Amino acid sequence: MFNQIKRSLIIAGCTFGLSLVTFAAAQAQNTLADIMSAKVIKIGIPTDFPPYGFVGPDLKPQGLDVEMGEYLASKLGVKAELIPVTSPNRIPYLQTKRADLIVSTLGKSPDREKVIDFTVPYALFLSAVYGPKTMTIKNFSDLAGKSVAVTRGSFEDVDVTKMAPPETDIKRFEDNNATVSAFVSGQTNLITTGAPVAESMIQRNPQLGAEYKLTTRLSPSYVGVAKGEEALLNKINEIITAGMKNGDMEKLSQKWLKRGLGDLNG
Repeated sequence: MFNQIKRSLIIAGCTFGLSLVTFAAAQAQNTLADIMSAKVIKIGIPTDFPPYGFVGPDLKPQGLDVEMGEYLASKLGVKAELIPVTSPNRIPYLQTKRADLIVSTLGKSPDREKVIDFTVPYALFLSAVYGPKTMTIKNFSDLAGKSVAVTRGSFEDVDVTKMAPPETDIKRFEDNNATVSAFVSGQTNLITTGAPVAESMIQRNPQLGAEYKLTTRLSPSYVGVAKGEEALLNKINEIITAGMKNGDMEKLSQKWLKRGLGDLNG
């Protein structure tokens, strides 16, 4: 009798455990269903990183990533709720469900892949070291004894920290506007940032005599999706892949970056 009761309890416990696993799995993948039900998708976008995301004269966000976010929403048939993010907070926003997607020049790395998932790439991103023409910088060893402005938590931060010698004074700022301002105002000798940002900075401040020095990264940009959201991930991949085939992604690149996509997987 005791053995029968024990066996029944074990079976009941296993059944309950499986039910919890099934419930957790369902809960972990309900974001797409919630989006379609609410007819709204929350998308994290940059607002301080032209031409990917910036505030226009009408005080509304615009740029490649902004337009990409709106494109994804339109293909889903829902409204885009655009949420400004920065390099340090964009992944936490995704993890805490303050955003359903991150479309913010997001690059892929092994550490990031441990905490979020990435779609197929949709755009190309180039970052580099820039400085005055009067300063000779031919390789990363030449950064020794120089100060370099970077945005905290960005790939520029990761890359220049890895490539520069220990004697380099890397000064980290909380967003791209602060990083650019630091270099323009003479707080640092050099700046590491995205090529489009640098181009805009150079055009607005010709007195700096700034120019390209060293490439730190030439890489694809991806849309970030929370872990466990396979349904949403697969749907966004489907939309991007279709946009690659019909030329929509190429048009976005030409419009905002003035260059084609090339081979994003190369």
